[in-house]
Amino acid sequence: MTKYLISFPSEAMEFPEEDFEAVVEASHAVIDEAKAAGVYVFGGGLDADVDPVMVSGDGTVIEGTYPGHKVPNGGYAILELPSREAALEWAAKIAVACRCPQEVRQFHYDPAS
Repeated sequence: MTKYLISFPSEAMEFPEEDFEAVVEASHAVIDEAKAAGVYVFGGGLDADVDPVMVSGDGTVIEGTYPGHKVPNGGYAILELPSREAALEWAAKIAVACRCPQEVRQFHYDPAS
């Protein structure tokens, strides 16, 4: 089984404010479905109110992220699935729930993880 990152940036979610609760319900339903199917590993959204920091090997902390790198935001789900096709099917379900396209990325296999 391979782990897949299914994600979207916050700005991709465009819907009327009055639809917010429906989007939350729909997205939670898909995550509940993934949990029931035994494919859910982890998910959530990055807190846009907390700025990222960089920590070097000596413990030095600086504000921000890598130079030239866009600060990631939005929602993420990590699912462990038998195939890329299955990842695309789950991404489509999440896209419907969140009302925006989803990016699908495959994790490199690491036997230690």
